[in-house]
Amino acid sequence: MAKFVETIKNIYKIEELRKRIAYTILLVLVYRLGCYILLPGLDPEVLKSGLKGDTQSGLMGLLNMFSGGAFGNASIFALGVMPYISASIVVQLLGMFVPAFRKMQMEGESGRRKMNQITRYLTIAILAIQGPAYVVGMIPRNAIAVGWSSFAFNLVSTIILMAGTMFVMWLGERITDRGIGNGISMIIMIGIVARLPYALVAEIGQKFQGNGVGGPLILVVELVIWFLVIIAAIAIVQAVRKVPVQYAKRVIGNKQYGGVRQYLPLKINAAGVMPIIFAQALMMFPMLLGRWDATRGIAAAFSSYTNVWYNIVFAFLVIVFTYFYTAVTVNPTMMAEDMKKNGGFIPGVKPGKKTAEYIDAIMSRITLPGSIALALIAIMPAFANIFGINNQFASFFGGTSLLITVGVVLDTLQQIESYLLMRHYDGLMKTGRLTGRSGM
Repeated sequence: MAKFVETIKNIYKIEELRKRIAYTILLVLVYRLGCYILLPGLDPEVLKSGLKGDTQSGLMGLLNMFSGGAFGNASIFALGVMPYISASIVVQLLGMFVPAFRKMQMEGESGRRKMNQITRYLTIAILAIQGPAYVVGMIPRNAIAVGWSSFAFNLVSTIILMAGTMFVMWLGERITDRGIGNGISMIIMIGIVARLPYALVAEIGQKFQGNGVGGPLILVVELVIWFLVIIAAIAIVQAVRKVPVQYAKRVIGNKQYGGVRQYLPLKINAAGVMPIIFAQALMMFPMLLGRWDATRGIAAAFSSYTNVWYNIVFAFLVIVFTYFYTAVTVNPTMMAEDMKKNGGFIPGVKPGKKTAEYIDAIMSRITLPGSIALALIAIMPAFANIFGINNQFASFFGGTSLLITVGVVLDTLQQIESYLLMRHYDGLMKTGRLTGRSGM
């Protein structure tokens, strides 16, 4: 406890870090306030009955989670940052397969600015589709206040939803530039964590009802298991395979450069949380088969996330998408070329093509256990629900919620520790360094 208090004092002593943390908290509060501001022209009393469709499960539940509950509240931030995330994924994929985009990626800071600008334009295009779809498909017509025509409400709401998402993007960029941590990831995490107190209170109330659903002892066991799952998720996010890299000695003038051995850290889970997001999106398609009698049984089997076949297919898709996204984001050839340009080589492996093949072989091996572990984390909420944990709290036992929260917290703590170490203060850990991640 004394160590923790001393760390807090050290953080407060660093003026820049103190201002960045305060700035981040302020912008997060602005975002959370906007999540409760309704779209103009809606009758709050009628809207209490809820939107069209279930916003607590499936793909709509995922969108509601990413928007911090704003999607289910029909607020001005209802679409959240999902359009921006979708645009970012598309631009990343284009950078891997389209030569013009790949060239921009190689141009350094100027290329990054161009890619960011393209991402913003693509976000607007996605908003132009998702905005009207949300207004027409999710908001009940009887919730529109008297005096508003359907056309005027649809037009104004679409414009406000587009502006709301762009404002949230701006908040995220400001947090990244002047705050602490990755802004977009921070906004998503805050929305997820905001649901935790309500879920925990609901679970505690369920266990103390005294009707045979559990008791204090069962609640303690659940919290211990939840803690162990969090530890496992941290291990998956941080786990790396260190490949030794030797740099050749170079003598320039009277100084000697290189001649040291470093390590190339290859992440066991290089794909992050994206495979779970893609898999959850695909799991929504079988539900469309419920419109026909011949395929209604298939739709029923995939309608519940506690169904055996649902979890088998879901886990399989997570493993497949982990391999796919790792192949897209990790480029062994580029790594080998950069290593060769800097005079580095892996001991016992020839530079160039052989090095690329060696790195690719290692990634193929370590991705298998990483993908299986990710699949197990993804289906953990289903097991939690089967064993009597309520739906709200079960979602924190794994899946997208847990992985995003763990990743963002580690990334933020790593940045705070960097500030402390630069000022010659002790880090957040008594021994060793806190290993975070590069991004979401």
